[in-house]
Amino acid sequence: MADPMRIRAQASGGNAVVRVLMSHEMETGQRKDASGKAVPAWHITEVSATVNGKPAMAAEWGPAVSKNPFLQFTLKGAKAGDKVAVTWKDNKGDSRTDEAVVS
Repeated sequence: MADPMRIRAQASGGNAVVRVLMSHEMETGQRKDASGKAVPAWHITEVSATVNGKPAMAAEWGPAVSKNPFLQFTLKGAKAGDKVAVTWKDNKGDSRTDEAVVS
């Protein structure tokens, strides 16, 4: 399984800014290794976030996203103490979910 995501969620007014650093290789499938063989595609395809168990954000990604991607988004109405969970799934069937509390 992949390394944990680094999630920071900070309340600001009536919103919360969420910053996520994901650990993932994000191979496009177009690069070749030293022997000239194509490195198989391996990238995040879905990212979602929930606040206190309720869906808040969903995104579909492709192979053009950088290695160890960074994502930032704003949650309207989130306040200190709310739990934010971020989940990603990749094209090989792996997934990861991590949580943070809005501070």
